[in-house]
Amino acid sequence: MTLRCLLLLLLVVVPVTAFAAQPVQREELADAQLLEVLAQDGDSRNDPQLGVATYYASRFIGRRTSSGQRYHPDKYTAAHAVLPLGTAVTVENLKSGQKVAVTINDRCRKRSFQLIDLSRIAAQKIGLWGKGAVKVRITPITRHDPLQELLEVIKE
Repeated sequence: MTLRCLLLLLLVVVPVTAFAAQPVQREELADAQLLEVLAQDGDSRNDPQLGVATYYASRFIGRRTSSGQRYHPDKYTAAHAVLPLGTAVTVENLKSGQKVAVTINDRCRKRSFQLIDLSRIAAQKIGLWGKGAVKVRITPITRHDPLQELLEVIKE
């Protein structure tokens, strides 16, 4: 029994502590390491998020999304667990550098890492179609609102 514990300690704990002690280049992580880092990533809705992108299965075509719209595979839409509905985001494939802008109009299950489900057209645009899942950077697009800026100036 102690030999098994020692072996488990050497195989699991030592590599994990060595990984935690080194600075991390997130774009170069293996999938298992990426998921570990993503679980510790910040949760600010305005900051870029590293995550995993997948795409909707064809069985969802025509079904209602959380926003009430029907899913259409040729529209640039996506599902995300926490970003507000109607938020525009840029999704960048970390390996290829391809980007696409989509609007969040649906919800997906909350996970320990950020996940975004893309429509078929958006998945094709970043080279995801046919691959199942890819590592991505999700960046909310902040829109310039002159009226809001004016109201903030007046408050000061």
